[in-house]
Amino acid sequence: MTNAKEDGAARDADEPCVAEPCVVVITTVGTEEEARAVTGALLDERLAACVQRIPVSSSYHWQGRRCDEAELMLLIKTRASLYQRAEASIRAHHSYELPEIIQLPIIGGLPEYLHWIAQQTEES
Repeated sequence: MTNAKEDGAARDADEPCVAEPCVVVITTVGTEEEARAVTGALLDERLAACVQRIPVSSSYHWQGRRCDEAELMLLIKTRASLYQRAEASIRAHHSYELPEIIQLPIIGGLPEYLHWIAQQTEES
């Protein structure tokens, strides 16, 4: 059995439609101050609808040595078409020589939330 909405049937009038894909961009920073700077720039430029900060412990190889560092992971929700601008903004406010900046597609989610992401990242 298939769902009428999956078959391309008309959507309910109240159901939000997100015409453009949304993505999650991930980056890590070394300090709360840097996290606030990156977050503030993304939100002020309406390049992100939401940025979450999560303390993480990162282990990696860098310049021939193994590193173990406390960092903050930023989960940035935005529209796919804004990725390049978001990446440029992150780089402009980031202290790392080679920052982690990864884009992951959102392949599903609460339609109302995805619509909210699109609304919050519209230019005024």
